[in-house]
Amino acid sequence: MEPVTLTSLPVAGIGLAVVAAALLALGNELQSRGVAAVSSKGLGAKQLRKLALNKVWLLGTVSFVLSIIIQIASLSLAPLIVVQPVGVVALVFAALVTAITTKRMPSKRVVRSILICVSGVAVFVGVAAVVSHQSPIDEVQLITILIVLGVVLLAVAGAVLFFHRPGRRMPPILFVMFGGLLTGFVATLGKTVIVRVQVVLSDRLMLDSATVLTGFCVLAILVAGGLSIYFVQLSHTTSNPEVVVAGLTVIDPFVAVILGITILGEAAGAPIWAVLVFVVAGAVAVSGVFLLSRAQRKDAAEVGETPGTATG
Repeated sequence: MEPVTLTSLPVAGIGLAVVAAALLALGNELQSRGVAAVSSKGLGAKQLRKLALNKVWLLGTVSFVLSIIIQIASLSLAPLIVVQPVGVVALVFAALVTAITTKRMPSKRVVRSILICVSGVAVFVGVAAVVSHQSPIDEVQLITILIVLGVVLLAVAGAVLFFHRPGRRMPPILFVMFGGLLTGFVATLGKTVIVRVQVVLSDRLMLDSATVLTGFCVLAILVAGGLSIYFVQLSHTTSNPEVVVAGLTVIDPFVAVILGITILGEAAGAPIWAVLVFVVAGAVAVSGVFLLSRAQRKDAAEVGETPGTATG
């Protein structure tokens, strides 16, 4: 019997990704309701303490954490650029959960936006499953990912400081985008740690430079993950659950896939047509996020609700 390897169970990896997407949608809805019960204008230290005691938010957080764990498990069974985009099905689950909790069917605008997102990602995953492959991750790749993350964190900090000035207000979509952006790095770094652990299990543990870099990757996961969670909670104060899920399941894999292709080399040797499809399909999926944000706000205006306010 052949041993199980990173590429031996891609279908199982995709299946786990779907389960993770369902848990993400559920956790997102519960967290949104928890945040709405605490604050609708921002999250300071006082509001964060209240969140920590909110049972609905805590239940949502448990679901969110389980989603991350299962997603990481899926990354151990299939390439990053195949598994990560599958999470976009969370948009469908989110729409169903919202329809059930609000007792109101999604508008045609919302459904159309979700279909655009799902279609773009479906094409991307279909092509990625054909042309992608995995190879051992070396130290240069680890260092490159950490450097890129450092640059991104500086850029995010700069944007926050820029909009923190009097008379300026952070566009709500940026909270979602920052959350999805950092989550993409968490997935990529998680993949590198998984590969490194598998190497360690097949060989004896040595305190070498690769092991030290793996430790830095774990630290980076904690930092990026913590900031991502914070931005996601902020996005709940300004956007509805579908938009937040869109940011986590479209922007997140978009970033992870770029890193997987450019740094991890998972699409090395892919034909030109595949690269063109990646670009077009990715653009279509991301455009669906913006359309969904616009549709959500139009629907909220029509029924007299404030985006980000849970109903039930």
